[in-house]
Amino acid sequence: MVYQYDGSFDGLLCCVFESVARREVPDGVCGPDRFQTTMFGTRTVETNPAHARRVLVSIPRKMGAEALDFVRKAFLTCLPEKEKYIVLFLRMGYEYGPKVMRMLADDVVNTLMKAVKHLTGEAHLLTGFIRFSIYDKALVTQITPKNYVLPILAPHFRGRYPDENFLIYDKTHGDVLVYEHGKTQIFSVERFTMPDPDEEELRFRALWRMFYNTIAVPGRENPRCRMTQMPKRYWENMTEFAVDKDVLRRQAAPPAKSPLEIERGLPEG
Repeated sequence: MVYQYDGSFDGLLCCVFESVARREVPDGVCGPDRFQTTMFGTRTVETNPAHARRVLVSIPRKMGAEALDFVRKAFLTCLPEKEKYIVLFLRMGYEYGPKVMRMLADDVVNTLMKAVKHLTGEAHLLTGFIRFSIYDKALVTQITPKNYVLPILAPHFRGRYPDENFLIYDKTHGDVLVYEHGKTQIFSVERFTMPDPDEEELRFRALWRMFYNTIAVPGRENPRCRMTQMPKRYWENMTEFAVDKDVLRRQAAPPAKSPLEIERGLPEG
């Protein structure tokens, strides 16, 4: 039997409820964007808030608060068939209790542990690799993570820039994290395009690259070590590696007008 659900965390908890209530272990759990034709029977599991709440409350009571945090993070990973592994993990937790978190020899627990470690590791790297640009007095950036890291990045940057407005666009998953006037929101967008930087932003980028190049010691360059500490897949969104794009923007941009020319121009609007 393969379960179909709506892709939400509450929907997955309802799959756990269904599995326990029917005393069956699903061969797969598929969201709306990953369903494929299968030879197994299928069952659509509707999201029931009451059922989801019962499962949510039972996890820390039966397995401890650590298990609930672990399951929440596992749901954010890019692990294939993560839903199936989470259902199996929770069924084990109901049987073995808190010690399920220490059963690392079990394939289900070990697989989820590795996936969560990859998630938290990627989120940690992005807290240092993210490069914000200023657009209309707001900090804006784009990332291309493998895992769904926005919920983990939100408290870090909210604490780091409490008085700023910022936006982080997750190009991989098509979602946006927005922090504005002290409130945080994460929502999906169908289309998002980073605006072109203005002349002042380009100058700041050039200064950052100058600093980056100046502090480097030519005799101690180690490209292999740099790629180990700063994986190459992050470079596309880092200012210090985007020299060519900014040079092309400068060349394509119209020459700046003098104050006299602006004053004689057409009125705004």
